[in-house]
Parts: sequence; structure tokens; C-alpha cells
Amino acid sequence: MSAELGAADPKATHDPPASSGLGPDGLVPFAEVEAAAERLRGIAIRTPLLEAAATSEKVGADVRLKAESLQRSGSFKLRGAYNHIARLSDDELAQGVITYSSGNHAQAVALSARLRRVPAVVVMPTRAPEVKRRGAIAYGARVISEGDTSVQRKTRAEAIQREEGQHMVPPFDDPWIIAGQGTAAREAALEWPEMDAWVVCVGGGGLGSGSAVALRALRPGATIIGVEAEGAASMRRSLDAGRPVTLDSIDTIADGLAPVRPGDLTFRHFDALFDDVVTVTDEAIREATRHLLVEHKLVVEYSGAAALAALRSGAVKLEGRRVGVTLSGGNLDPSFLSEIV
Repeated sequence: MSAELGAADPKATHDPPASSGLGPDGLVPFAEVEAAAERLRGIAIRTPLLEAAATSEKVGADVRLKAESLQRSGSFKLRGAYNHIARLSDDELAQGVITYSSGNHAQAVALSARLRRVPAVVVMPTRAPEVKRRGAIAYGARVISEGDTSVQRKTRAEAIQREEGQHMVPPFDDPWIIAGQGTAAREAALEWPEMDAWVVCVGGGGLGSGSAVALRALRPGATIIGVEAEGAASMRRSLDAGRPVTLDSIDTIADGLAPVRPGDLTFRHFDALFDDVVTVTDEAIREATRHLLVEHKLVVEYSGAAALAALRSGAVKLEGRRVGVTLSGGNLDPSFLSEIV
């Protein structure tokens, strides 16, 4: 079903890479997504783009699902984490790596560190899904529990970094992370040249930012729409305010979509490249998750089903279009299966 990440498209044109990972416009250039695809060859798998007949009929569009739930470590996060770590010098690698995450990025950093044979520390929320905590441990990371918000995890990780000296691998607000995440949309665009819309879940915004960079280069006329959980809509609130804002609280079943604040860099990408960001209810997310399990035999975590939920609930209307939809992660806590069914 899957294969190695493909080589760069020789016909693609792009700006030369910048040493900072950013172009003169302050955004990640498509060249960095292309370079990330080369680094990920043999590391990330080419996840399938699956036809979604029932949803296509329901919404009046040709809908296909980019199943990053089947990626190594269970989510798209491997793409960015490995791309970032693979760029580090020998001296930086020798110090080990550290990150903070609700779960999927933690597992991706742990796996990437193991592949590069370096130690990893991950700071996760005290109420992190057990399946994600166990996954990070299985990949060899030292797991530390801290707080319930992304701010608390970040503060603890930075304190450990100051004491122990590891290299920080940010979860989303970083050029190399964004470039790596963009390889998922790049794959979809090259596999399905007719695709003219992309619906992507939004947490911190790394996947969305990378997707937009890839699609504005390969499918410049495509409609790009981000989807947040209604109870954790930090990107939508920030776009409305014209600057990144911090939410006072979050309330959603989608733990992977719950940063209290978008990154400065990811906000810049959304502000410049997106057509819209919408929100969906937890009820709609549950329905989409159940649909994926029953109709497609795909185990997708709540966060990973949010983009499909937007289509199925009518929060996004793209009749007559050819729509790619991200299923961003499959690390669903098994205890939720009975609730979903």
C-alpha cells in the first residue's frame, strides 16, 4: 500500500534555498519542501490517497483522503521531526534532542532520534493519551509529564534544555519542521494533478503551513482551508485579531489540535497563503472518526479526523471540486473505540 517518499519533481521551479530556511518574504520556500522530500526518502512512507465514495456523494465533490494515519509513528509529524533532526551538525546531535508535545510530535522526535542514534527527551502533558506516551517510550525517549497546556510543556522543556544542553526540536514553529510537513501535500499534488482544493487540520499550524507552501507552488489556484476544533480555535482567533493570540483555555476531544497559541511563523504562513480557517464541533469530529472506522476500516484519532469532519458537517462546502483531505494521525487511544462504535 505504501512506498518510499518520491524524488523531487524535476519540472518544478522554485527559489534557491536560504540558509535560514526562509525566503525573502519571510516564508518557507518550496525549495525547502523539495529538499525535505529528498531527506525523507527511505524514512517516511508515501501514504495512500484514498477515494472516499460515501463522503463524495454526501458533499457533491470528488473527495480523497491523504492517510497520514498510516505514516511511521502514526502521524505526519515524522516528516517534520526527521527533516529538522537530519539537518543538525554532529556537535548538535552529540548533545541529544528535546521537545514538548501533546503526543504525536513526541513520538516522531523519539523515532527520528533513534534513527539518528541520538538520545531524546520529550515533555508530554500529564493527561497525554497512554498510547502516545507508550509510543515515545518504545522508541527510546525519556518521557517527562508536565501540566495540561502547551505553554506549561514548553516552559518545562526549556528548563531541562538549559540544564542539560539538548537541541530543541520545536513542534511546529520552525522552517525545517514546516518544510518536512509540506511533503505530504506535495505527494498528494503530484499523485493527483487534478486536485483543486485541500482541507487540512490545524493545531499549531505546521502541517497547514507546509501544505500551503507546496500547493501554492504546484497548484497555485487551489483552495486551501484549515480546520480547527471549535474549543481550541487559536489560529482562527489570531487571524481575526491580525496577530497571534493566546487562548485563556481549551476544551476539545482533539488533543493534537489544542495549542493555546499558534506560532509566529505558522501564523505568517496562514495569513499569507490560506483561503479560510473554519471550526468544527467535537460532535462532528466524533462522527467523522466513526465514519472512517466503519466505512474505511481506518483507525484515526480525533485530531486526525477534523478536516473530514468539516466537509461532512457542512462547515466547508466545496461542491463540484476535487478535494484532498488530511487524516493527520492514527494514534487513537484504544479505550475510545467502544465510545466511537
